[in-house]
Amino acid sequence: MAWMCSGGTNSELVENLHDAGIITSERVISAMNRVDRAHFSRHNPYEDSPQSIGFGATISAPHMHGYALEHLQEYLQPGMSALDVGSGSGYLVACMAAMVGENGHVVGIDHIPELVQGSQAALEKNYKEWVESGRVKVVTGDGRKGFSEGGPYDCIHVGAASPETPVELLAQLKSPGRLFVPVGRMSQQVIVYDKDDKGDVKEKKVMGVIYVPLTDPEKQLD
Repeated sequence: MAWMCSGGTNSELVENLHDAGIITSERVISAMNRVDRAHFSRHNPYEDSPQSIGFGATISAPHMHGYALEHLQEYLQPGMSALDVGSGSGYLVACMAAMVGENGHVVGIDHIPELVQGSQAALEKNYKEWVESGRVKVVTGDGRKGFSEGGPYDCIHVGAASPETPVELLAQLKSPGRLFVPVGRMSQQVIVYDKDDKGDVKEKKVMGVIYVPLTDPEKQLD
């Protein structure tokens, strides 16, 4: 699925995602138009395929970010809070921040310090007011354990495959709340976990995917 070459534009990419039925929410469309992928990806930012950002990491293909925002948009309303695990380039963090608005709060966490530094620099350069106001924050840490200091969260997105149900992340969800995460080792599925207002959790398999594993920095850098 590669609609756009590197010579396209961000608005054309978003339009193509909409035309393909991947993004339908006006709020998602607005956020993806507001946040230019070229601010976070040096290589082929408008091509619908993963792109390397160094250190064994990639920025996910635009259609995967579109699917994630669509599935989470109910929990990315103005004033809500979100966590992006394996935040990498910082792109999805920025999209989430665009959706939760000035009274919302988004944290991105990644275990590679250089990626956190790079995403911080991109956010400060292009969305400085969001950083200064505390709407958006990126930190270095083991995302498998979440980031309890910023929680609990209305929603959590995970950008790498968890080998099994990530119970520590589920514990940091509000009631109600939603977790969007690839799960599996050889065979992976994106699973949406919904926690209801009583704290009970239900899961729904969304699609088969191929993601890098949620792992230690040393294994990622091998």
